[in-house]
Amino acid sequence: MMDLKDKKILITGGGGNGLAAGICYVLGTLGATLIVNEISDPRIKELKKKFNNIITFRADIADEREVKAMFSFIEKEVGSLDGLVNNAGVGLAKYAHETCVEEFDALYGIDVKGLWLVSKYFVNHLFKYGGSGNIVNISSIHALRTMNKYAIYSSAKAAVEGLTRGMAVEMGKHNIRVNAVGPGYVHSEQNQGLLRSITDDPENWVSDHINNYQAINRIIESENCGNVIAFLLSDMSQGITGQTIYVDNGTSVLLYNNGFIKK
Repeated sequence: MMDLKDKKILITGGGGNGLAAGICYVLGTLGATLIVNEISDPRIKELKKKFNNIITFRADIADEREVKAMFSFIEKEVGSLDGLVNNAGVGLAKYAHETCVEEFDALYGIDVKGLWLVSKYFVNHLFKYGGSGNIVNISSIHALRTMNKYAIYSSAKAAVEGLTRGMAVEMGKHNIRVNAVGPGYVHSEQNQGLLRSITDDPENWVSDHINNYQAINRIIESENCGNVIAFLLSDMSQGITGQTIYVDNGTSVLLYNNGFIKK
């Protein structure tokens, strides 16, 4: 059994009802102290109802001043951290040639710049306290395979994976591991909203995806991703760094979709 009872983990964007919910549930169940960054006050209230071992802080991770303030708060409240899950992110389903500069900047500001800023402050936080630690970045299947209207988003997630590999190389000598988890289609309200921009029938799209574009024909639950993240944060994964693990029920290994070849 994985045990995170002695671990203090910072999770960015931890108040969501999709992937974030599964991450918080799994890490909380395994005994970790959760320090959750969230910008939505209603979501912060909901988190405090669900978890006893949780500390929350409202910060825009694209703003360095707010990231700095968050780490000052963390140091006063809990002292040193052990792990970071860079979960905060925004999506965009729009053709690259129709995307405006403001939309591009908003996505990259959170998904790339914000992730880098929090990672930067986390690493320097570990240096200050003289400890080792782990970073898990949330990537996406879109870093490997993508589709119409996802060029900007997939490029941002590819950048996340490049940063993951580069920081793993730089931080290895400090006993700091850096890995990423790339979810496939995780069923959530947020993803349902994005699907409505590419299809008139989201329910049929999900059913078709599960049956035709996954090797394992079942929905990916947010807890499936949470379990892999917990493993990477635990001492059971000490030999793993610079890697991206795709939790996609086999989407990324299919050469053709299941309906293309007669079974």
